[in-house]
Amino acid sequence: MVDMGTEVLLLSVGPDLPWLTGYEAMPLERLTMLVVPRDGDATLVVPALEAPRVVENPGLFRLHAWGEAEDPIAIVARLVGGAQQLAVGDKTWARFVVDLQTHLPQAQWRKASDITGPIRAVKSADEVAALRRAAAAADRVAAQLQGGEIALAGRTEAEVSADIGRRLIVEGHHRVNFAIVAAGENAASPHHEPASRVIRAGEVVLCDFGGTMAAPDGTGYCSDITRCVSIGEPSAEVADAYAVLLEAQQAAVASATVGTPCEEVDAVARRIITDAGFGPRFMHRTGHGIGVEEHEDPYVVAGNTTSLLAGHAFSVEPGIYTAGAWGMRLEDIVVAAHEGPDPLNRADHSLVVVDG
Repeated sequence: MVDMGTEVLLLSVGPDLPWLTGYEAMPLERLTMLVVPRDGDATLVVPALEAPRVVENPGLFRLHAWGEAEDPIAIVARLVGGAQQLAVGDKTWARFVVDLQTHLPQAQWRKASDITGPIRAVKSADEVAALRRAAAAADRVAAQLQGGEIALAGRTEAEVSADIGRRLIVEGHHRVNFAIVAAGENAASPHHEPASRVIRAGEVVLCDFGGTMAAPDGTGYCSDITRCVSIGEPSAEVADAYAVLLEAQQAAVASATVGTPCEEVDAVARRIITDAGFGPRFMHRTGHGIGVEEHEDPYVVAGNTTSLLAGHAFSVEPGIYTAGAWGMRLEDIVVAAHEGPDPLNRADHSLVVVDG
């Protein structure tokens, strides 16, 4: 905050609040806001009816519970005082930001992520351990998929998606963030929404799933993994393309060393896929950071010159997509470490053939 000339940090709904306090606010029309002055103590302003959910920590913040007849915007404005350089949480609802701007007309505003993003991006040993536990749980579900324990042929994508979600919970996640299941031509849409499409024998099925698992301190850390399986032997075209994808993904993981720019990790995967003739069919970035959010800094994409630091955690997930026919993606979570890239996901990386 000192380096950026920010006097007060204001955090409402979104990941920064639980990351700093251990408390995750419900997304309500009643304002919750952590007020962090550069000089002075932090105050967590919460609706009185939500106060029992807060685990108080006087060493971190004091609690100010407001009643139904009070104006929480005015309370926050009083705590801000004469400060004019303010940073507000990126996911704070517009209704609250507009009201705060009315109460604080002289204030200059910036995104809180300018301050919290670089700090959150570098994971501590405890945070890496939490991500490792979440990744191991996702690996166990992926192993069930690859082992034929999750029936595919004859079920709808939505049914398989729900099945995967239930298994994530059984394996220790407390929330399912997504479970993409895309069969055949649907897999050519990277963020396909599973629906009533029935999965058929002979198809490649792309499964991209992840959730949030609570760490010992209660803060949730995310998993994210993608594996493809083939119901029966794949065609030569699909098998050859998958071999290229596997080479690209493994090379990109190996390149993700401390000091390497994020854009170079993206370029490593992209060069291999392009040289094999599939360049236009890889239309998204190679990866994204992960932590308390499933997508956060650093982003592994062309144009991001940020150099990887020890503790950066991110996905490496190139894909090849053929419209109207098939699609495939292979994803691991990786942590940059001084000893070299540390892939957290260990599930089989091959295009596993299942009976259905």
